[in-house]
Amino acid sequence: MKCAYNAAILDLFLDEGIAFDYCIGVSAGSGNLVSYLAGQRGRNLRFFTEHIHDPEYFGLRSLLKTGDLFGIQHIYGDLTRADGKDPLDFPAFWNNPTEYEAVVTNALTGKPEYLGKDAMKQDDYRLIMASSAIPVACHPVELNGVPYFDGGLTDAIPVRRALERGCDKLVVILSKNRDYVKKPQGMRALYRRACREYPNIVAALDRRHTVYNANFQDVFALERAGKAFVLAPSEPLHVGTYSMKEKADQELYDLGLRDFAAQKEKLQGFLST
Repeated sequence: MKCAYNAAILDLFLDEGIAFDYCIGVSAGSGNLVSYLAGQRGRNLRFFTEHIHDPEYFGLRSLLKTGDLFGIQHIYGDLTRADGKDPLDFPAFWNNPTEYEAVVTNALTGKPEYLGKDAMKQDDYRLIMASSAIPVACHPVELNGVPYFDGGLTDAIPVRRALERGCDKLVVILSKNRDYVKKPQGMRALYRRACREYPNIVAALDRRHTVYNANFQDVFALERAGKAFVLAPSEPLHVGTYSMKEKADQELYDLGLRDFAAQKEKLQGFLST
């Protein structure tokens, strides 16, 4: 739910005509990017302020119906397909020349993988579901017979992947404050039991804080080297992963609008050099 912040910045990228050669997203960020690349301003915000009131979005009804606490089948299926309440303009996304990738974690190997548009088709958005499938809260999502979990588990801020793809300048949108330090994963007994079928996922959860914090520092090293422009929340967050509070999500979106406005000229300078 903290991705309400990047939803705001992506909307302003559309307003300003800011486009990129390559975009990579993780978890809810992978879904936000698809709306951005489809040119659907405001669509992402509705998923943080309007659709969260759907009983199937999160909670007991979703759990009873699908076994998932987060209703990723509802979010990226029922709502998003062509006949849904808030359909994705898939042809616009598909025809956008920007290369797109989403990060997923292979449930069998515990390693990150990077899949692109070829893993998607009209009304089949399992790639986004897989990138957003938080262990314990969701079952893994199968793609080509392979189960996958949330990409944020193993590569939450994929700057190295972007560099590997040939990008020489990066714009990075974080969902955490700059001083954030991730702590070891809580509820160890719970996730060890829930994910016992996937021992490499249990191991990935055990080391997630170490990987994440190193990943976080990679971003700022690139920023200091002049290779990355970083947009991060400038105020303390009042939204958590499972926050279903419309007012708090709207406030986080509004913070993204303000932060972009404050950094707009510097960003344009970075992009033009």
